[in-house]
Amino acid sequence: MKSLTIVNRHYPPNPGITGESAWDLAQVLIEKHGVDVHIVHIDRTYDGGGAIRKPVGQTHAVSTIYEGKNPLLRFIAGPLDGFLLIRKAIKLKKGPLLIMTSPPLLPFWASLFLKRKNWILWSMDLFPEGFAADGKIKETNPVYRWIIKKTYQNAPQSLIALGPNQAELLRWKYQQAIPTILLPCGVLVDQPKDETRPDWRTDDSKIYLGYAGNVGEAHSAEFLESVITQINPDRQRLILALYGTKAEPLLRLAEGRPGIMVLKNIPRAQLHWLDIQLVSLLPKWTHIAVPSKAVSAICSGSPIIFCGSKEADTWELLRDAAWLINTDEPLNEQIKALLNSLALVEIEDKKRSARLVARRLNEMVIQAYQQIEKLI
Repeated sequence: MKSLTIVNRHYPPNPGITGESAWDLAQVLIEKHGVDVHIVHIDRTYDGGGAIRKPVGQTHAVSTIYEGKNPLLRFIAGPLDGFLLIRKAIKLKKGPLLIMTSPPLLPFWASLFLKRKNWILWSMDLFPEGFAADGKIKETNPVYRWIIKKTYQNAPQSLIALGPNQAELLRWKYQQAIPTILLPCGVLVDQPKDETRPDWRTDDSKIYLGYAGNVGEAHSAEFLESVITQINPDRQRLILALYGTKAEPLLRLAEGRPGIMVLKNIPRAQLHWLDIQLVSLLPKWTHIAVPSKAVSAICSGSPIIFCGSKEADTWELLRDAAWLINTDEPLNEQIKALLNSLALVEIEDKKRSARLVARRLNEMVIQAYQQIEKLI
């Protein structure tokens, strides 16, 4: 029997999109290909979105060295958790190792300890690059530069990337033409849709825009501020369900404004009731992160307004069902022009495109799973 060990910080029943992605792959490999899948993960919870799932495969939980909320201690603990996960995975000796990129520096430990072993890198958010992008450390810092050097010193046998541009960046960093599989994150296969009209959808003559999810270090608060202050309540509604480091000021700004409704959350099964979903990625995070939220939005049937770089995989993969707010140009003028020009007929065209893009993404996922099965 073929075996595979997946290594990642999160795994169900703990929520989190990287763990759910690992679960999706494990389920397909087990049910359709009879693979003996083992998952090594951290035994802790994560305050993230997503559905609660029952784990599949054989799970191996590793205790974290710190479970509290102190940002500094969590910053220290994350990289050390990566070491503990790699050590556990090596001891299991259950097939090739599929190393994801959470916790931070997991690929760093893989590069150090898996030099002669068969391992695959599944890139989600990239670290230590993410630490530099959110200002936790300078790129000129000698420790950072040493970690970068070691992280990309020993390449994996194969690479699973979120998009073609991220893949190109990683091959450049490793200085090798690594065999690559493209596997976008956030594809909702056979996602159920709740056909009961939600309480917040009261007037079909209005255009419903929504942001449901994390507003963190990689996302543009300026983009959401501009949408909140420029929404036209005579023609539009804005539905916000926010969490994350930048959420509170935005929620205060939105409070009491006409045409805006704040919710605790929007269930995935209700996302298709939004006419347009909002997604952002700061330029310095391009290729370091690829928002799964954008892919999930398209798969729910909603086109997106993407605030980010034209070079981002989000735009590369989803442009047929998206409008671009280019971060290389002033935001307010672009947002004002777009909000003023939005029409229901154009949105219906984009929704039809979203269904076609979702189908293409689903085919990419099926093909990627088949390629991964062949790797092991």
